Formats: sequence, C-alpha cells, structure tokens
Amino acid sequence: MIHTMRSRFLLWAAALLLAVSCGTVNKAYLVQGGQQALQAAMITDDQIRSYVHQYISQTDASSRMAPADNDYTRRLKTITAGLNDIDGVPLNFEVYITDDVNAFACADGSVRVYSGLLDLMNDNEVLGVIGHEIGHVALKHTKKQMQVTLLTSAVISGASAFSDKVATLSQSQLGAIGQTILNAQYSQKQETEADDYAYDFLKKSGKNPACLMQGFQKLQQLEGGSAASSWVTKLFSDHPDTGSRIARIQGKLTADGITY
Repeated sequence: MIHTMRSRFLLWAAALLLAVSCGTVNKAYLVQGGQQALQAAMITDDQIRSYVHQYISQTDASSRMAPADNDYTRRLKTITAGLNDIDGVPLNFEVYITDDVNAFACADGSVRVYSGLLDLMNDNEVLGVIGHEIGHVALKHTKKQMQVTLLTSAVISGASAFSDKVATLSQSQLGAIGQTILNAQYSQKQETEADDYAYDFLKKSGKNPACLMQGFQKLQQLEGGSAASSWVTKLFSDHPDTGSRIARIQGKLTADGITY
C-alpha cells in the first residue's frame, strides 16, 4: 500500500508542476496537500504501533483493570495460552471490568477483552472472537484508517514523517486513535480474510479452529435481539452473512478432518 501511495504522490507532483507553471492553481494549497500525501505514505508500522501504545497505556490507566489474581484474568490467560505473537510482535491480554460487551486487538499487540463479553460467551466462543480481531491486526486492515487519523489529528509533523520521532499525543488525539480502533469499518473481503487468518493462526497456535465457528454461532444467536444486539450490530453490520461464515468454517474443518 505504501508503494501505491508513493506512486500517487509522484503523479500528484507531476500535475503540480504543470499546474503551477500554467498559473492556474493556489500554490500554497497544493504544496500543503502534497506534504500531507507524502506524510501519509511515510508513516511506518513502528510509528503506528508507538502511537497506538500511547492510547492503550492511557486507556489501561483510566479503566478498571482486572488484577492478576482475578477470576476473569485467570480465565482469559487460560483461553489465550499459546497465543504468543503476531509476526514477532508480542501479544498481551488484559480484561476491562465493565458490563459492556466488546473485545479489540491493536497494532502494538495489546488485546483487551471486556468482562461483559466473558460473561456472555464460553471459552471457545471468546477465543473465536479474539482470533478474528487478531486477524484484522495481522493483516493491517486498520493501517490506512490509522494513517488518516494521525494526519487529520495533526499528530504527524513534517519532521516525524521522515524519521523515527514519535510525538506525545494530546487527550483529543488519544480519543481519535481510540475511535479508529473501536469503530473501524471493514469490507466484506477483509472480514473473510480475517476469518481465514484466524483459522490458520489458531490452528498453528495449537487451538482447535472450530472455536471460530462457535464464536460465529453465538453471534448469530445474539443477532436475534439480546441485550448485546447493539454491539453485534455495530461489530458485524458490514460482515458477510453470519450463516455463510459458519458454513465456510465448517467446510474448512471437514477438509482438515478436525472435529469439535
């Protein structure tokens, strides 16, 4: 994607030179736009991880975190045993004690599960949801959205775009990062890709990937109008049909000779 953005910037630069030479455009406006386009292309994965880590650190500090000896924490530790890293980025799991129903994974390897979700689902169902969320992170589905957020929040300066510098985020900028993480929108193609990644990732990690299907089955039940239906609608409104996803995973399990 970065190569594509750089190519677009080069095309834009060529158009800029032609337009400026003809005197038909606002030069300052175009220069600013070109700087932003180049900055977006130059934001690195490491920079994104650093900014996301600032958000997670702030959110952890302001949330009611389950301590190490809490039953929720122990349960999550058991559920995620063997899930160590995403392409070399260590995974870390924590529980937020809240009645809200949610779970999310981040580019810095942080995975946060709400106790409301743990109350609603069994261990296999929780693992299926976590695997899917990790899939989106591993495949960098939120990267473009995060680049836009960082630029529109004025986080990336001209200097940091061309170096390893990382700015300290303000509260409003942290909020923008959080909105991107919690309200990310994915295409149906990306959802299917995340399903496939989760299936292979869970199997490689020594887990039964049938848990992915079980998570979808629970979500299908929740779509029927439970107290958590608003969360399900928000999280899965743009996803492929849940029934089709279940059938697809069942087909993969059958092909691999995996029982559940």
